[in-house]
Amino acid sequence: MSLSFGRRALGLGAIGLALPAVSRAQGPVPGPVPAPGWPGRPVRLVVPFPPGGSTDALARRLAERMTASLGQPVLVENRPGAGGTTGADLVSKSAPDGTTLLMGVTGSNAIAGTLFPNLPYDPVAGFAPISRVVSAPLVVAVNPETGLRDLAGYIAEARVNPGAITYATPGNGTSMHLTGVMFGLAAGVELTHVPYRGTAQATTDLIAGRVRSSFGDLLILLPQIRAGAVRALAVTGAARHPLLPDVPTVAEAALPGFEAESWQGVFAPPGTPPAILARLHAEVARAMEAPEIRDSFAGQGFRVEATTPESFAAFVRAEVGKWGQVVREGRVRLD
Repeated sequence: MSLSFGRRALGLGAIGLALPAVSRAQGPVPGPVPAPGWPGRPVRLVVPFPPGGSTDALARRLAERMTASLGQPVLVENRPGAGGTTGADLVSKSAPDGTTLLMGVTGSNAIAGTLFPNLPYDPVAGFAPISRVVSAPLVVAVNPETGLRDLAGYIAEARVNPGAITYATPGNGTSMHLTGVMFGLAAGVELTHVPYRGTAQATTDLIAGRVRSSFGDLLILLPQIRAGAVRALAVTGAARHPLLPDVPTVAEAALPGFEAESWQGVFAPPGTPPAILARLHAEVARAMEAPEIRDSFAGQGFRVEATTPESFAAFVRAEVGKWGQVVREGRVRLD
């Protein structure tokens, strides 16, 4: 596949990523307030992955802040499986009363719609978007024992030995998996995907040398990069990351025009009343503006944001189109 694929596919993503984050002054969309006493019982925040990854870490910090402001416990519930779609399906089919929420990700809420032909929910119609909360580039990282020191060498070896370079991800259908597919298409190389049930085990096996590389989560890989346990070859964003200033972008190092980011956001079931969505948006935005959350996650490599429900919905639609093209042109099938 020619390099032009990377430019075409990622151009769609740029549209979504350019959507503005809501400012503190904008606040939630005006509307009626929920009935007195809402939520009246604990709120579930479903994480569609096992504990230990960035999605889980973010959800727990967000739940802690929302517990204090809602006056009801916000409980994180891990429901891993099928690249995040098991937990997403649970939320999509839950009662639309604002007490079951999803910490959705690129895989569950953008990629899955094309990747899984029998997906039991619609990534667009099956949710009421509340807010995107963080986004970040991925890191192309290798085990130092591979001897690979730069992205040009990585690509050269993949061309000489098709399929010999393995890459670990948190599971089939995740943004890490599809970014690897996108990379292979743009570079014209064949990589071997090794899916895990979550980020923690994928990182463990990368460090142990059981897999050679990873299109990985910046939050999880950064401490390992700093400790020398893994080597960062490139980041997938449009610009170098401030926490890894010496690491080039994929576009700089080898593939002009290449850009991909992963993101996380909060969703409610479809049909949730506008008043409840407005209240939830206000609570999420307030939590993400708290210095202990904003500074903590920014310091770990995320762009922290709180978008309006309307802009988040438009962003999700753009992402579904972008990743759908990757799935189709990469002929990705999950057997």
